[in-house]
Amino acid sequence: MEQKNWHQWSADELLERFAVEPNQGLTAEEAQRRREQSGSNELSEAKRISPLILFLNQFKDFMMLVLMGATLVSGLLGEYLDAVTIVAIIVLNGVLGFIQEFRAERSLRALKQLSAPHARVKRDGAVEDIPARDLVPGDIVLLESGDRIPADLRWLKVNSCDVEESALTGESHPSGKITSVIPSAEVPLGDQKNLGFMGTMVTRGSGMGVVIRTGMDTEMGKIADLIQSTEAQETPLQRRLEQLGKILIILSLGLTILVVLAGILHGQPAGSMFFAGVSLAVAAIPEGLPAIVTIALALGVQRMIKRKAIVRKLPSVETLGCASVICSDKTGTLTQNKMTVKQVWLEGRSYEVTGDGYEPAGYVLYQGKPADFKKEPSLRRLLQISSLCNNAEIYETGSEEQRGKKKGKDDSGPQWQLKGDPTEGALLTLASKAGFSPQSLSGMYSREHEFPFDSDRKRMSVIVSHQGGRLSYVKGAPDMLLDRCSYILWEGNVVPLTGTLRQKVAAANENMARSALRVLGLAYRDLRPHDNTSSVDQVESQLIFVGLTGMIDPPRKEVREAISVCRRAGIKTVMITGDHGLTAEAIANELGILVRGGLSLTGQQLAAMSDEQLDKQVDNVYVYSRVSPEHKLRIVKSLQRKGHVVAMTGDGVNDAPAIKAADIGIAMGITGTDVSKEASSLILNDDNFSTIVAAIEEGRNIYENIRKFIRYLLASNVGEILTMFFAMLAGLPLPLLPIQILWVNLVTDGLPAMALGVDQPEKDLMEHKPRGANENIFARRLGWKIISRGILIGLCTLGAFWVTLQVAPDSPEQLMLAQSVAFATLVLAQLIHVFDCRSSRSIFHRNLFQNKYLVLAVLSSLLLMLAVFYIEPLQPIFKTVALGPREWAIAFVAGGIPTFLMGAGSVLSTKKPRKSGPQRALPVNSTNIRA
Repeated sequence: MEQKNWHQWSADELLERFAVEPNQGLTAEEAQRRREQSGSNELSEAKRISPLILFLNQFKDFMMLVLMGATLVSGLLGEYLDAVTIVAIIVLNGVLGFIQEFRAERSLRALKQLSAPHARVKRDGAVEDIPARDLVPGDIVLLESGDRIPADLRWLKVNSCDVEESALTGESHPSGKITSVIPSAEVPLGDQKNLGFMGTMVTRGSGMGVVIRTGMDTEMGKIADLIQSTEAQETPLQRRLEQLGKILIILSLGLTILVVLAGILHGQPAGSMFFAGVSLAVAAIPEGLPAIVTIALALGVQRMIKRKAIVRKLPSVETLGCASVICSDKTGTLTQNKMTVKQVWLEGRSYEVTGDGYEPAGYVLYQGKPADFKKEPSLRRLLQISSLCNNAEIYETGSEEQRGKKKGKDDSGPQWQLKGDPTEGALLTLASKAGFSPQSLSGMYSREHEFPFDSDRKRMSVIVSHQGGRLSYVKGAPDMLLDRCSYILWEGNVVPLTGTLRQKVAAANENMARSALRVLGLAYRDLRPHDNTSSVDQVESQLIFVGLTGMIDPPRKEVREAISVCRRAGIKTVMITGDHGLTAEAIANELGILVRGGLSLTGQQLAAMSDEQLDKQVDNVYVYSRVSPEHKLRIVKSLQRKGHVVAMTGDGVNDAPAIKAADIGIAMGITGTDVSKEASSLILNDDNFSTIVAAIEEGRNIYENIRKFIRYLLASNVGEILTMFFAMLAGLPLPLLPIQILWVNLVTDGLPAMALGVDQPEKDLMEHKPRGANENIFARRLGWKIISRGILIGLCTLGAFWVTLQVAPDSPEQLMLAQSVAFATLVLAQLIHVFDCRSSRSIFHRNLFQNKYLVLAVLSSLLLMLAVFYIEPLQPIFKTVALGPREWAIAFVAGGIPTFLMGAGSVLSTKKPRKSGPQRALPVNSTNIRA
């Protein structure tokens, strides 16, 4: 069966094509035959990797292999504590990786749960309740309010049928279904109103349809296929760490070999040099790096939980820190997902309505002042119609009485919830703000009959009794309603609806629609005793037009500031929505997303573009409207091809493939579907876009802390290697023994490095552009800082050794003293240097005592160093002697030179920052978004 352009087929053509009678349905034999051809109506899953293989795959990483080698070397040297520590690190990282990957593929299983378990179909002329997996193309399915649609179908009959499709299409309100043909071939999913889609929910009315697609051929099946075929992206952090590991191994092994060869050439015993070289190699391999990274990320995750974000994958916090583009869904993410009346028009006047959401708090204002309802009968009538021609219910939840406890610090207080259609909820809230709630009107008005909204009429009517008479109250699409109106309320009187007045109503409707408001008209009629109230045509004829209401899903209050912060941080925000273009552009303008010169594209325009054409335009586009899941995926991939690190937010099933493909996928915790959550890396517990800004700051700080640790670790290791290398070149004795090198590595790479991983952010962290996805770990002069400090540490350590040795160059006792001084100098140089690593400038630019954990870690390391000098049982093990005041003076001066010399140079060279410097927030527009 073809699966394209089903919306273009008429009902009769489809019934003939599927060889089925709507009153009879398929026979059991025919259904069985078709099931053998088309397969089961289920979403298939890709072949799963066994948990054992998935676990073993975690140890194929290059850094893991290096750590295994370090474990072997440490064991051969008798350093069993180091070996056990490294094994623990390897297992911890393997377990974490396994858990993340095992959970990632649950997104498809969550998707399958959206499929209806049962379906009511016509088989052999009778209505049967069958398992939904047994549906086949051509089955006649019956649906009513509350049913989940079990397969893609073409509607044959509808009775005021509305379907909630936001999880699939992204639209903020239910879609009214029709049976007529849609002639255009290229129609967005949300506009294919004569079709029903698997997994969506009937919210009102009932209908009957013929199944056109089942299983993986459905729109939901296409999303399942996208999820299966979309590979999760390796994070920038993972790429950088792998790159760093390879560089470190090559450099450390190369330098170690040079040290060993230089020592042997200058007459040092080959055995001693071999063990010294192995010790240097073990010291140079950053076996603590994965542990520090894991701890830094884990602590970041804990901080994020307090800031209303749940991190499902550890590296994703850091990844968000280098995001250059945030692709955000509109409904429920940037907006409140609560339709709200913002404007009322009647008698040629426009009224502003304040307040958001469904809370009945706000005012109806005319020229900035509250309207006087006693003096404005037309406005009273409009509010009465809004309240009574309505089936929605708004109720209060979260009150203290309901909770049965006192309000706490984190208690948000009462919340107002809607039961029913969002459009009707907006009208009911409007009426309630002015005191015209259904409860307040119940004593004066009584509903007798209702003519439900119909997608052909595009109107809803109710008949109410009032003071012995009866009225019909009507609401609907303005153009359809005006056709039924003969009069209008104007200046407090009922007057004929002349052509001039019709033009004024039409102009007001157009102006409100241009502002992206969803417009509804309201009218009424006094019914006479002889009127036939069972005829909808008579009830909805010769109506008196009252006015217009314009509503919109308003933006969240805090989002505009969050987007402004993103802009200052050099991050572009892009809106991707299934809603109409005008609505999307209006919200984008209000939030500051759509900048001057920025473009807006519809799904149709996007579909007509090749990938090459999209790549040329993607940096200039800020709003995408009426898009499909495939479009979202194309947008994410295009941005990635342009070098962006992409964060994708969403809450619906239709967002899941793009969420999974993005560098970091962000799902909504409250409104998000299980599918979107399982495909994501980060879940916003409060569905608040501004929480992303907190995550960005956290991510940037985590990455900078990792760079601080790397800077500290490598400068220290370079200092150790160069101390030995320079000594060998100069023909000097070994300044450090293997056991001392391993001890330095243990003392300085432990607690101080870990304390750097939880350092506080620098003040201007969010005033810089995001780093590039391919930025080298040594970028921004980090490589120079490592090499320069490492050389100075090596030279100063060797200098302290040489000065002490000159007292008695040939004395074995003096050699041991000189080695002890070199040992102390190296440790002190590194422990002083750790404070320098906290700032991107110098040690003088930050409060030394701000990071209390670092101060305690350094003090602990100093005590451990003193232990090997002054605890007699340890002296023979580490070949040390107690140092006197002269030796300590040499060690402290030599140890402080590398940090304070470079710090003084930094202070002297510091100039007043120019206005065009990196601290200045760059405006985001179509000309400065870097490709």
